[in-house]
Amino acid sequence: MDEIKAIGVVGGGQMGSGIAQLGAMNGLDVWLLDSDPDALARATKSISSSIQKFVSKGQLSQKAGTDAMRLLRCTSNLEELRSVDIVIEAIVESEDVKKRLFLELDKITKPSAILASNTSSISITRLASATSRPRQVIGMHFMNPPPIMKLVEIVGGADTSDETFSATKALAERFGKTVVCSQDYAGFIVNRILMPMINEAFFTLYTGVATREDIDAGMKLGTNHPMGPLELADFIGLDVCLSIMKVLHAGLGDSKYAPCPLLVQNVDAGRLGRKRGIGVYDYRKAPEAVKSKPRL
Repeated sequence: MDEIKAIGVVGGGQMGSGIAQLGAMNGLDVWLLDSDPDALARATKSISSSIQKFVSKGQLSQKAGTDAMRLLRCTSNLEELRSVDIVIEAIVESEDVKKRLFLELDKITKPSAILASNTSSISITRLASATSRPRQVIGMHFMNPPPIMKLVEIVGGADTSDETFSATKALAERFGKTVVCSQDYAGFIVNRILMPMINEAFFTLYTGVATREDIDAGMKLGTNHPMGPLELADFIGLDVCLSIMKVLHAGLGDSKYAPCPLLVQNVDAGRLGRKRGIGVYDYRKAPEAVKSKPRL
């Protein structure tokens, strides 16, 4: 496969905008797609602000920052991705929704294009089954936030070709990332380990072992984690955590992966974490906390 020169990123949220920023900062033509024009406006503002932080810290020249913004194009028209070399989707963590997108991308993109998913847990093999090019479908899981975090998890499906793997790995390394490789099993590497820990932190809170503050302080100071597991869950999004736990539970068939009822209750109540202003912790102006022990 020829060198990747143009990428499409589907999804204008935090992950998608971060991946688009990486592409533009590394000299690629980037099309960032979202069906919501307001999401694209927020993404453009976020990318510009983030690039300026790199400039102010001396990690990027002002000219390079300006050039990066010029390489970024925003669109709500899937047809604009017709000529890109790779599409990286960063949409909602739903297998059905991702499959529908891959079906459309398979029809629109050029035959040589790679279709990559930023999924954090969903089977790449099953996503590839929605396309006529399973050899060119791969998992490319960035950590949050993509411009800062150094890791990219690459996951090959049952039919992913060596050529696709090599091209995707080279792209991640061009972005300055360290690559780890996973087989196509539920949760891959990072979330196979991380999400059960977060889920167990919810069980520890749910059963009254300790307060949320002591759980987080214990893990931060006792294991040298930069964030406690409950604080991290709020940062990731409790809905995302729950979706991944459901994938692990269904894919691995072990009761130890069953989502904690407290995690489920928070999601049912719309307490999704920082993005909603309230999750395990309350981030709104009134600092009144969510009760550590819910009424069940």
